[in-house]
Amino acid sequence: QVRLAESGGGSVQAGGSLRLSCEFSGYNYNDGCIGWFRQTPGREREGVALMDSTSTVPEYYTTSVKDRFTASQDTTNNVLSLVMNDLKPEDSAMYYCAAVQDSWCYRRMLNQPDAFTYWGQGTQVTVSS
Repeated sequence: QVRLAESGGGSVQAGGSLRLSCEFSGYNYNDGCIGWFRQTPGREREGVALMDSTSTVPEYYTTSVKDRFTASQDTTNNVLSLVMNDLKPEDSAMYYCAAVQDSWCYRRMLNQPDAFTYWGQGTQVTVSS
């Protein structure tokens, strides 16, 4: 059984930083896509960063977080991380890690949350101005 569990959310002032972690278990890393999504009430879930499951760095970032957020994967301990710097109020959202097997990442999947099979429970990030 595949399980994803996020941690590390919280509240921070604009310009601050947070680090999110997602622990994977039961996932087959041979040929899949993993990454981070976020969602605010009333809006579609949006992709933040995606990487092939065999990679340690992302292939794709959404434009609004590029140069501020850094995703990485510790393949030894099966942990996906997201370091978020220079946070802005518009970054406030519930952040989810997600995974799919038998599919490498494609940029279009940043806008295709339905392409992902496995999801964590989410962790809230709130940025105040």
